[in-house]
Amino acid sequence: MNEDRIKGNWKQFTGKIQEQWGKLTNDDLEVIAGKREQFIGKLQERHGLAREAAEKQFKEWQERNPGFYFDE
Repeated sequence: MNEDRIKGNWKQFTGKIQEQWGKLTNDDLEVIAGKREQFIGKLQERHGLAREAAEKQFKEWQERNPGFYFDE
């Protein structure tokens, strides 16, 4: 996936991400910047989730938002 496309896609979806996970700050989202592993880590940290639970929530969200791309 093209890095520019991921960045543009990320900015488009940050609002939806904050609707789902309100404890993620704007600073968190800047650090994550479309990177899957960092997203999972911040989700665990801010919401007190185990890795498996964070990955499950992420996967479910991604299924509901199929146009969104993360950098693996």
